[in-house]
Amino acid sequence: MFESIRKHSKFVMILLFLLIIPSFIFVGVNQNYFTESSQTVARVDGHDITQQDWDNAHRAESDRLRAQNPTMDAKLLDSPEARYATLEKLVRDRVLAAAAAKMHLTTPDAQLVRTLREIPAIASLQKPDGSLDAEAYKALVGSQGMTPEGFEANLRRELALNQVLGSVSSTSFTTAAQLQQAMDALYQRREIQVARFDASAFAGKVQPTEAELKAFYEAHTNQFKQPEAATVEYVQLDLAAVQQGIVLSEDDLRTYYKENAARLAGPEERRASHILINAAKDLPAAEREKAKAKAEQLLAQVRKDPKSFAQVAKANSQDPGSAANGGDLGYFGREAMVKPFEEAVFKMKQGDISDVVESDFGFHIIELTGIKQPKVPSFEEMRPKLEADLKQQQAQRKFAEAAEAFSNAVYEQSESLKPVAEKFKLSIHKVENVTREPAPDAQGPLANKRFLEALFSADSLENKRNTDAVELAPSNLVAGRVLSYAPAHTQSMDEVGEKLKQLYVAHQSAELAKQEGKAKMAEWKAKPEAAQLPAAVEVGRDQARDLPREVLDAALRAPTNALPAWEGVDLGNAGYAVIKVNRIAQRPAQDAQVLEQQKAQFTQWSSMAEVMAYYEQLKKTFKVQIKVPRPQ
Repeated sequence: MFESIRKHSKFVMILLFLLIIPSFIFVGVNQNYFTESSQTVARVDGHDITQQDWDNAHRAESDRLRAQNPTMDAKLLDSPEARYATLEKLVRDRVLAAAAAKMHLTTPDAQLVRTLREIPAIASLQKPDGSLDAEAYKALVGSQGMTPEGFEANLRRELALNQVLGSVSSTSFTTAAQLQQAMDALYQRREIQVARFDASAFAGKVQPTEAELKAFYEAHTNQFKQPEAATVEYVQLDLAAVQQGIVLSEDDLRTYYKENAARLAGPEERRASHILINAAKDLPAAEREKAKAKAEQLLAQVRKDPKSFAQVAKANSQDPGSAANGGDLGYFGREAMVKPFEEAVFKMKQGDISDVVESDFGFHIIELTGIKQPKVPSFEEMRPKLEADLKQQQAQRKFAEAAEAFSNAVYEQSESLKPVAEKFKLSIHKVENVTREPAPDAQGPLANKRFLEALFSADSLENKRNTDAVELAPSNLVAGRVLSYAPAHTQSMDEVGEKLKQLYVAHQSAELAKQEGKAKMAEWKAKPEAAQLPAAVEVGRDQARDLPREVLDAALRAPTNALPAWEGVDLGNAGYAVIKVNRIAQRPAQDAQVLEQQKAQFTQWSSMAEVMAYYEQLKKTFKVQIKVPRPQ
């Protein structure tokens, strides 16, 4: 099993990513859309995935990722590896959809509602009465290019697909013998001796001549190349900047409190249990009547003995998401459930059992088990939040107007950023050594590819004019200008100066250390009794002894069929190390807490392997063919 995980580690990570982070964007397939000119790139269960499908899916995925991370490099998103990952995801979706259809897997309404309520962005849209702000919800999913109906349908579908592999991962278990064997191998200890040959110890032996330095410079000119760089300044307009100019009066705050106190306190929530008898809305009338009769029979039973509600729900409810819990749906607000269900719940008194309630999903019997009434805080308690919320709202309303004025100002007065900075009370940020590509530690605007492209445009570099306003993210604009510019060049020997000698000495010192280390290892292997080695230490993956990672890895990889074993390790500019592996040491006993942690870790690995194997089997079952080669 461990060999399988090792060989397929890349696949396992991709598969886990797909399981842990569900994608709520699914590109639909219309089989009639295919044409002879649309090349087939993959085939699943007899159905083609065309080049057009692949392009559409990758465009949607790229748009989604860019919306989440505006600074993401477009080249990365359109790399061969990224495109192939999209194709693999399309194949994965088709395989799981085929499996879900074959197993008749669906997502119950209650499970969909619970999942929606667990999405923070949606949970934050509840109104004072507990209902969902429908317009805000529509705008939220619309920002992803979807309608609420489409979003919910895709989420329902995604939850059904996740059941296919989830059913395998949730059943994995580990025996004590498996755990012991795996952990003994993973955390094996070895007794070793390590001799270090540090490059710094050989530095005194390196006395370079001018000719040697020149030859080294000419052989390593790539080390002295300097990318094009600029000194720039920029100003940034965001909601925080707009808020600075907003002054709230006492009347504004008190009016806002009166209008929103209930909402700020939170919505009323109710807890209910239900018994569901499934009856889809398109079911024949006779079948629905049969289901309703069954519900009426169960209603009579629980009204006769209300305390038996949970027991009856466990035995009879056809909602798999709640039946095992006695029908309990937990607390929820308005618009979290389908309309007929919600209307019934919010008319009931605690302890009531409803009449049979009909919905598109069937017939419900509802018991109201709890009511949470929010406490309305005082004005003074809410004052900080009132100020923050009201300023935020006013800033959002004013930002569009401010953004237009900001864009006009940087364009019309393009020789300087001072006018726009003074107008909006913004700070001008000056940064040196800015490059065309974002630096590894770049933050804010200088990590944004589009802004850097604007700064390094021909007009900006040649004329030193302000850039146009660039949108970093919603309600976040930046404009900048180049103060000075240096093109890419290779530093001369004179410019490099003392650094050239330092690099040469470091390079030659490391070479001398390696030569000495290799010579000593050959000598010690031939005459072990003459080996001059430090005292032995025990090491393992959980006991590194401050050894460099390369040394520890070599010590644990060394073959142990004939001990002692010798290994030489090139430490780059740090020098060289010689390792002697004396014996395999017994692993110390572990306390109960550590063993539990290790068991959980191994169970996760085992689950990953089982999921991987099951998915590979599904690919065979549904005859997956990917006709595009994987990027090398």
